[in-house]
Amino acid sequence: MIDAKPFRLAATGLLASLSLLLTGCFITPGKFTSELELSENGDFTFSYDGEIFFLALANLAKLGAANEQFKPSECYVDATYEVRDCTANEIEGQRAEWEAGAEARAAEAKQQAEQMSAMMGGIDPSDPEAVEELTQLLLRQKGWNRVEAKGDGVFDVSYEVSGTLSHDFMFPVIEGFPTTNPFVQILLRDGDVVRVNAPGFGPQNESNAMGGMLGGMGAMAGLAAMGSPNSSNDKMPEFPMVEGTFRIVAAESASIRANNTDEGPSTGAEGQVLSWDISARSTAAPTALIDLSQ
Repeated sequence: MIDAKPFRLAATGLLASLSLLLTGCFITPGKFTSELELSENGDFTFSYDGEIFFLALANLAKLGAANEQFKPSECYVDATYEVRDCTANEIEGQRAEWEAGAEARAAEAKQQAEQMSAMMGGIDPSDPEAVEELTQLLLRQKGWNRVEAKGDGVFDVSYEVSGTLSHDFMFPVIEGFPTTNPFVQILLRDGDVVRVNAPGFGPQNESNAMGGMLGGMGAMAGLAAMGSPNSSNDKMPEFPMVEGTFRIVAAESASIRANNTDEGPSTGAEGQVLSWDISARSTAAPTALIDLSQ
């Protein structure tokens, strides 16, 4: 008989893997359009329209919990490895092993639930009211003009804020949430020089921290499948891929010192425009260095 213990250990590690993902990549963009306008007097307007994905609210978080109900592992014929019916003794042995780990699993689940809640500003992702609570939290903050839940952790939002560049700026910033994975950063330097970075709009591969995290979710889906004999009935969430456009519109008098667009700045009635098309084929996160003192 094939030892099914590694499969059960993989399943118990599912929530632990999810917890690690949450700490590094718990909010990501989906399909979107975003724009940053920089005026010569230091005023700015930033907008983001489209999808935002909250991992803690996805169905993935529920797959590990499904394994908290005892389900016998499959048994196999030694010579051919064909699936066979387990004997009563084999099932009882599996059950005894599963029950022996109940206390440790409960303690681990409690710790992971607390971690998820902390990453969500105190919102319990398992609470049926979590989606509405998050929706109202965002709408309460300045700039969030539309927040609509699409299901499975995905929200359709419209965000716009204007101000003066007297300090650094980052999006998204959510009350009570740790600021670990910004989509866009505006970093001020002396002499009215602005560095714009958009790590959240970076490529979906292992060279980008956020992309690497999302890439690891495929492996987690495999863990879920190994851990549950009935996992074919468990719906894996459809994680949104980052796809959209990001534009920086700078005043004509500004000096664009550096940027990593394909074509460089274009000039029009609105000023100097830097534009990035973000997709699975992107090779680098958008970045630019702009001198507004000219």
